[in-house]
Amino acid sequence: MAELQNNILVLGIGNLLMNDEGVGIHVITALEKEGGIAGADLMDGGTGGFHLLGYIQSYKTIVIIDASLDEHPPGHIRVLHPRYARDFPRQLSAHEIGLKDLIDSAILLGEVPQLHLVAISVRDFQDMGMELSPEVADAVPLAISCVRELVEKSTSSPGPLS
Repeated sequence: MAELQNNILVLGIGNLLMNDEGVGIHVITALEKEGGIAGADLMDGGTGGFHLLGYIQSYKTIVIIDASLDEHPPGHIRVLHPRYARDFPRQLSAHEIGLKDLIDSAILLGEVPQLHLVAISVRDFQDMGMELSPEVADAVPLAISCVRELVEKSTSSPGPLS
């Protein structure tokens, strides 16, 4: 595992080969092109997996960006502050080992950071391709603003965000 530079990790999750399902990675790529975020490390978490558990346990605060298959229209953004796996949206991304599994593992090991989830609603996880739909692509700048705000609040306030 790489040496930590900051106490905050911005973690994009997704599969770039499944169109909108890769939105978390697209947000990380856009942030990298903008020069990153002061006070936070950026990470392309790919499709998740237990290899991320060490990172989840190593940071005090994690901002996660992922696709959510839910009742909201494509491109809708929700910022959630889950404490447990059950607090995540029911249909969060289409990964084999999902974030909920990682959070459950971290809870069992007793090391869970403060979590913030930027959930971007998508239509489905079935389409193959590397392009975001127009609705989801239009949401990327707003997601970036949400992430920047969460990092700023996390660096200026040690307590939970509302």
